[in-house]
Amino acid sequence: MSARQDLIDLVRRSDSGDVTAPNTVWAALTVDETIARKAAVLMLFGVLDDVPAASGKPLAAADLDVLLLERAHTLDSHPGQVAFPGGSIDEDETPVAAALREAEEETGLDSAGVEVLGVLQELGLARSNFLVTPVLGWWASPSPVHVVDYAESAQVFRIPVRDLLDPANRVTATVSRDGRTFSSPAFAVSGVLVWGFTGIILDGLFEQLGWAVPWDRTRLHEVVF
Repeated sequence: MSARQDLIDLVRRSDSGDVTAPNTVWAALTVDETIARKAAVLMLFGVLDDVPAASGKPLAAADLDVLLLERAHTLDSHPGQVAFPGGSIDEDETPVAAALREAEEETGLDSAGVEVLGVLQELGLARSNFLVTPVLGWWASPSPVHVVDYAESAQVFRIPVRDLLDPANRVTATVSRDGRTFSSPAFAVSGVLVWGFTGIILDGLFEQLGWAVPWDRTRLHEVVF
């Protein structure tokens, strides 16, 4: 079965309600829906043309990738974190429209080449009080991407899924705030650390797709601001 078909099947299961939280970390992504702001992110998978995976392990297709960006380090909210393209949903705008609009504004992609496969269940981003809709997309006709505004993003990149799945690149990220320590599944790949909300979503998504590979969750990586 192809990666695209796996993604389509996951959307169908989500639409039918036949999807449960893949783990306790994913299940903890909740906010008060009555006061939360609405947002959407684009989880865009596709076939990478010219940058094969560094990992030679047969964990996924070597040319399958996902689009990510690194937020500018000068931002007040989540500075320097790796994220999916996305942002707030405007009034009278659908989550799909918002995700595509934000992706265009942040990465310069041509949304006409994106096949929207569907949406997954809303997830809460408690620190920013957002209720986020993940929009799954397939890059049917890839277009060049780049940083559109360096005040918002430090870099835009396509990262091989095989490298994300490689247990050698998996860690548990820890961050200490106000005397408490928070942890999340993370991916140390291509010189960046994918952790927090994005790390949790990717980790849970891979589990629901049946792509996940066991990894050492006791290997810690402290995040220092």
